[in-house]
Amino acid sequence: MRITEMTSKQPPHFVFVHGIGGGAWCWYKLRCLMENSGYKVTCIDLASGGIDRSDASSVVSFDDYNKPLTDFLSALPENQKVILVGHSAGGLNVTQVSHRFAKKIELAVYVAATMLRLGFLTDQDREDGVPDLSDFGDVQEVEFGSDQLPISAVVKKEFQRKIIYNMSPLEDSTLAAMLLRPGPIRAILSAQFSTTSDIDKVPHIYIKTIHDNVVKPPQQEAMIRRWPPSDVYVLESDHSPFFSTPFLLFGLLVKAAASVGCN
Repeated sequence: MRITEMTSKQPPHFVFVHGIGGGAWCWYKLRCLMENSGYKVTCIDLASGGIDRSDASSVVSFDDYNKPLTDFLSALPENQKVILVGHSAGGLNVTQVSHRFAKKIELAVYVAATMLRLGFLTDQDREDGVPDLSDFGDVQEVEFGSDQLPISAVVKKEFQRKIIYNMSPLEDSTLAAMLLRPGPIRAILSAQFSTTSDIDKVPHIYIKTIHDNVVKPPQQEAMIRRWPPSDVYVLESDHSPFFSTPFLLFGLLVKAAASVGCN
């Protein structure tokens, strides 16, 4: 008798990437929901984010900033694939590794994120992808380098709830105010990606947040027009749906996974 070893299909592996100044902690509600539903979850701390010990002023290039995610995917076995989920500026991190590790990525999901196929190559890229908070006044604490150009920034605590967490529970915006760190804006704005890669083999989906004060809806729509995703989902959310609408975001991520045959 021939015995055939039967192996069960592995659950989808979601890898979450935070935005500027955030950390793996941003995703605590989603991680709980997903792991309790049987999904595998990894939450990355980018350089100078979360509990990473780097200081934002020491992160001089986008490669340095994205090294934790790059290292993770480099170490991932060739026979495994992940679903990347990037929030805000974390969309740039997702795009860079989609260029480099296309064969290891099942799907890229952009949540209220900067979605630029080649990064910041043109003035239009910067107009579409860089948040403009000037309507709120002088709301950022900025550190300048010796050349008098900004190297790091964070939204001042007294403005964070109004701008970033305007629909989120008070306890979550309070937690964020305790944990949000300056982000390496010079490194992030230097993000530029090669035109010769397999990124077009990686399907991507955009999740719009229509009450977003950071990556505003017109910017989201402009990026969607310029690099059309396979699907667009919409949330009645602020810039932080992992806090304000976690159950709805969870449902959309499961739907996104199913759209590429992962469920």
